[in-house]
Amino acid sequence: MSTENFRFYIKVRTAFNIQARIIHDELYSVYSNEAPSLRTLERWSKLFREGREEIEDKARPSRPTTETTSENIEQIRLLIDDDPYLTVEELQEQTNLSYDTIHRIITSYLNLRKVTARYIPKDLTDFQRAERVRIFKENLSKFLQGAWRLCDIITGDKSWFYHKQIGRKSSNAAWMRRGDPSPTVVRQSMLQESD
Repeated sequence: MSTENFRFYIKVRTAFNIQARIIHDELYSVYSNEAPSLRTLERWSKLFREGREEIEDKARPSRPTTETTSENIEQIRLLIDDDPYLTVEELQEQTNLSYDTIHRIITSYLNLRKVTARYIPKDLTDFQRAERVRIFKENLSKFLQGAWRLCDIITGDKSWFYHKQIGRKSSNAAWMRRGDPSPTVVRQSMLQESD
């Protein structure tokens, strides 16, 4: 007798309010070891009494087998566009997706890679950059004319010493597209301009 036939027989006998133990004894007397176990028969009988037509397990709420849907890809893209310094673990917390799924979305679908920020010594304003170029050109012109002397240079700037706790390299890593310039982190920035 096939499993389907056993199920049908158990379903009919249960509909006549026959106990699972009696159904098991009937099947065992005819089919011996081929009959379902008493425990299985009791479970099936209970499901049929509850009105279930089939005895297969209901789908359980869990992650779908494939999480790389277009909605999830777009969600990860928006989160990274908003904050490129997010880690995969932080993305997991915000999206409830698995680590492997997020990593697959980032590398295969978004073509991003984690790049550590490059440290730069100072963050100059546009005016400061232009002023440095002007002074360089003026000194170069004097040098080419033979009028430039080292003793002519007088500095009036104050010396500034900086102490800044720079984060770990991993905290300065950002998701970047291939070919994009790496992000930068300023080692020091003047809090107050010198007079």
